[in-house]
Amino acid sequence: MAISRIRIAKDKGELVQALVDFNGATGPFQTYADVMAFAAALGAKLKKRVPLSIISKEPAPISLEIFISRGYDTLIKLLAIAETKDPKILSVYEAEAEAQRVEIFEEYANGGLERLRDEVRGAVDYSDRLLLLLSNERLPEEPSQEEFDLSRFL
Repeated sequence: MAISRIRIAKDKGELVQALVDFNGATGPFQTYADVMAFAAALGAKLKKRVPLSIISKEPAPISLEIFISRGYDTLIKLLAIAETKDPKILSVYEAEAEAQRVEIFEEYANGGLERLRDEVRGAVDYSDRLLLLLSNERLPEEPSQEEFDLSRFL
Protein backbone atom coordinates (compact mmCIF):
# COMPACT_ATOMS: atom_id res chain seq x y z
CA MET A 1 0.00 0.00 0.00
CA ALA A 2 1.36 3.39 -1.02
CA ILE A 3 1.81 6.06 1.61
CA SER A 4 -0.83 8.74 1.26
CA ARG A 5 0.12 12.34 0.63
CA ILE A 6 -1.70 15.53 1.55
CA ARG A 7 -2.04 17.70 -1.54
CA ILE A 8 -2.26 21.48 -1.74
CA ALA A 9 -4.32 23.37 -4.32
CA LYS A 10 -2.18 25.20 -6.87
CA ASP A 11 -3.86 28.55 -6.21
CA LYS A 12 -2.95 28.27 -2.50
CA GLY A 13 0.66 27.10 -2.96
CA GLU A 14 2.25 30.54 -2.66
CA LEU A 15 0.20 31.33 0.44
CA VAL A 16 1.28 28.10 2.13
CA GLN A 17 4.92 28.88 1.34
CA ALA A 18 4.57 32.43 2.66
CA LEU A 19 3.09 31.17 5.94
CA VAL A 20 6.16 29.02 6.70
CA ASP A 21 9.26 30.41 8.39
CA PHE A 22 11.69 29.06 5.80
CA ASN A 23 13.81 30.14 2.86
CA GLY A 24 13.58 33.87 3.52
CA ALA A 25 9.89 33.92 4.43
CA THR A 26 9.04 34.89 7.99
CA GLY A 27 5.75 33.08 8.39
CA PRO A 28 4.25 32.07 11.73
CA PHE A 29 4.46 28.29 11.07
CA GLN A 30 7.45 25.95 11.11
CA THR A 31 6.31 23.43 8.49
CA TYR A 32 3.85 23.03 5.65
CA ALA A 33 2.11 20.38 7.74
CA ASP A 34 1.51 22.96 10.49
CA VAL A 35 -0.07 25.35 7.97
CA MET A 36 -2.31 22.64 6.56
CA ALA A 37 -3.43 21.46 10.00
CA PHE A 38 -4.29 25.01 11.05
CA ALA A 39 -6.12 25.63 7.78
CA ALA A 40 -8.07 22.37 8.08
CA ALA A 41 -9.16 23.22 11.63
CA LEU A 42 -10.21 26.69 10.45
CA GLY A 43 -12.07 25.23 7.48
CA ALA A 44 -13.90 22.81 9.77
CA LYS A 45 -14.86 25.61 12.16
CA LEU A 46 -16.24 27.60 9.25
CA LYS A 47 -17.86 24.45 7.79
CA LYS A 48 -16.07 25.29 4.56
CA ARG A 49 -15.03 22.27 2.54
CA VAL A 50 -13.66 23.10 -0.92
CA PRO A 51 -12.59 20.37 -3.38
CA LEU A 52 -9.12 20.66 -4.90
CA SER A 53 -8.92 21.14 -8.65
CA ILE A 54 -5.32 21.67 -9.77
CA ILE A 55 -2.60 20.36 -7.44
CA SER A 56 0.43 22.46 -6.52
CA LYS A 57 3.87 21.25 -7.57
CA GLU A 58 5.54 23.57 -5.07
CA PRO A 59 5.05 22.87 -2.25
CA ALA A 60 4.85 19.24 -3.26
CA PRO A 61 2.28 16.93 -1.66
CA ILE A 62 3.23 16.21 1.95
CA SER A 63 3.62 12.66 3.21
CA LEU A 64 0.98 11.56 5.70
CA GLU A 65 3.82 10.30 7.91
CA ILE A 66 4.85 13.91 8.60
CA PHE A 67 1.36 14.68 9.86
CA ILE A 68 1.41 11.55 12.02
CA SER A 69 4.83 12.41 13.48
CA ARG A 70 3.55 15.88 14.44
CA GLY A 71 0.40 14.46 16.04
CA TYR A 72 -2.02 15.71 13.38
CA ASP A 73 -3.36 12.23 12.61
CA THR A 74 -5.87 12.77 15.43
CA LEU A 75 -7.15 15.93 13.72
CA ILE A 76 -7.44 14.08 10.41
CA LYS A 77 -9.43 11.29 12.06
CA LEU A 78 -11.66 13.67 14.02
CA LEU A 79 -12.54 15.63 10.90
CA ALA A 80 -13.33 12.42 9.03
CA ILE A 81 -15.58 10.98 11.73
CA ALA A 82 -17.34 14.30 12.25
CA GLU A 83 -18.00 14.60 8.53
CA THR A 84 -19.13 11.04 7.80
CA LYS A 85 -20.59 9.97 11.17
CA ASP A 86 -19.27 6.51 10.27
CA PRO A 87 -16.75 4.84 12.61
CA LYS A 88 -15.58 2.57 9.77
CA ILE A 89 -13.71 5.55 8.32
CA LEU A 90 -11.15 5.08 11.11
CA SER A 91 -10.19 1.62 9.84
CA VAL A 92 -6.45 1.18 9.47
CA TYR A 93 -6.97 -1.90 7.29
CA GLU A 94 -8.91 -0.27 4.47
CA ALA A 95 -6.97 1.87 1.99
CA GLU A 96 -10.25 3.41 0.82
CA ALA A 97 -10.99 4.69 4.35
CA GLU A 98 -7.56 6.32 4.54
CA ALA A 99 -8.02 7.92 1.14
CA GLN A 100 -11.39 9.28 2.23
CA ARG A 101 -9.89 10.69 5.47
CA VAL A 102 -7.12 12.39 3.47
CA GLU A 103 -9.63 13.85 0.99
CA ILE A 104 -11.81 15.29 3.77
CA PHE A 105 -8.73 16.82 5.43
CA GLU A 106 -7.49 18.30 2.14
CA GLU A 107 -10.87 19.85 1.37
CA TYR A 108 -11.23 21.42 4.81
CA ALA A 109 -7.65 22.71 4.57
CA ASN A 110 -8.43 24.19 1.15
CA GLY A 111 -11.49 25.93 2.59
CA GLY A 112 -9.45 27.24 5.51
CA LEU A 113 -6.73 28.48 3.16
CA GLU A 114 -9.33 30.43 1.20
CA ARG A 115 -10.34 32.23 4.38
CA LEU A 116 -6.69 32.77 5.37
CA ARG A 117 -5.94 34.20 1.93
CA ASP A 118 -8.75 36.74 2.41
CA GLU A 119 -7.57 37.59 5.93
CA VAL A 120 -3.90 38.16 5.10
CA ARG A 121 -4.41 39.92 1.77
CA GLY A 122 -2.23 43.03 1.73
CA ALA A 123 -0.53 42.24 5.05
CA VAL A 124 3.20 42.54 5.51
CA ASP A 125 3.31 40.48 8.70
CA TYR A 126 1.03 37.45 8.58
CA SER A 127 1.52 36.76 12.30
CA ASP A 128 -0.38 39.90 13.30
CA ARG A 129 -3.29 39.09 11.02
CA LEU A 130 -3.50 35.53 12.34
CA LEU A 131 -3.49 36.80 15.91
CA LEU A 132 -6.35 39.16 15.05
CA LEU A 133 -8.26 36.31 13.42
CA LEU A 134 -7.78 34.10 16.48
CA SER A 135 -8.71 36.91 18.85
CA ASN A 136 -11.91 37.62 16.95
CA GLU A 137 -12.83 33.94 17.03
CA ARG A 138 -12.08 33.68 20.73
CA LEU A 139 -13.84 36.88 21.75
CA PRO A 140 -16.53 37.58 19.16
CA GLU A 141 -18.28 40.91 19.38
CA GLU A 142 -21.66 40.61 20.98
CA PRO A 143 -24.33 42.44 19.03
CA SER A 144 -26.38 44.81 21.08
CA GLN A 145 -29.82 43.42 21.85
CA GLU A 146 -31.61 46.74 21.82
CA GLU A 147 -31.21 49.89 19.84
CA PHE A 148 -30.10 53.07 21.49
CA ASP A 149 -33.23 54.93 22.60
CA LEU A 150 -32.94 58.72 22.33
CA SER A 151 -36.41 59.29 23.79
CA ARG A 152 -35.12 59.03 27.36
CA PHE A 153 -33.15 62.26 26.82
CA LEU A 154 -36.28 64.27 25.90
